[in-house]
Amino acid sequence: MEILPFLVWPFVASLILTGIHAYLGVHVVERGVIFVDLALAQIAALGATIAILIGMDPHGQGAYWLSLAFTFIGASIGIAYAVASAAAILAMSKATGETEHLKDMLVGNILAVDRHEVIKTAILYGAIGLFHYIFRHKFLLISTDPAEAEARGMSIRFWDFLFYASFGFVVTSSVAIAGVLLVFCYLIVPSVGAMLFADRVGRRLAIGWTMGTLVSALGVYFSVLMDLPTGAAIVCTFGAVLVVMFFIHLFFFHGHKSPIPEGRSSVPDSKASLVPGPR
Repeated sequence: MEILPFLVWPFVASLILTGIHAYLGVHVVERGVIFVDLALAQIAALGATIAILIGMDPHGQGAYWLSLAFTFIGASIGIAYAVASAAAILAMSKATGETEHLKDMLVGNILAVDRHEVIKTAILYGAIGLFHYIFRHKFLLISTDPAEAEARGMSIRFWDFLFYASFGFVVTSSVAIAGVLLVFCYLIVPSVGAMLFADRVGRRLAIGWTMGTLVSALGVYFSVLMDLPTGAAIVCTFGAVLVVMFFIHLFFFHGHKSPIPEGRSSVPDSKASLVPGPR
């Protein structure tokens, strides 16, 4: 119980990371850009190309699902890399030697954050979050249906610049606090997990935020219980929870979720949609 006061600000920091990254992760996954320097859209394009080579209709459902399968494979590789690297960090934490610099680079040192740093980060992310909320219709439309956005006269390059500029501010600040692997997990895993159970953006955000909060709490708890690096513990917990979510979906929800018709995005048509207008 004596250590709990020292975990308050790291846990608050993890909640802040969850809030902004789970939202941005929805955009990143929709855009097919899982890695900052690797466009996952190219993997999806590879799937579509293979579909054409084997005689599928490039605009048919078969080509769509093959392309989607390649996209999920790319995301799975990235998630597996992050979790495996964090597991290696956990193993190194029990070994002797100069491993601190490597651990800080990969999983950061979230336990070292203090009240001042958390408040500063919260103000920055709050401003970026407000900016995205004000222009949420435009950002979501460009992420989910760029052709429709262009048809409405929107400048794709201009709004893409604004999105990636704000995204860069968030990632740069987050990596300084939590390290590369933890930022990747907060960005991608909640969104991928939410996609297993929801098509609508609002539901994905609710699932992603809930998942990120619970995983953060469990990761911090396991790090204290087993005397492990907090960042690596959270990353591995993300991986374990995602596997559990996958099997829950496989055994209890598989076949219940109807696929999105061709030419439609994951943004709903109802009046509650975050992106108004005809589809």
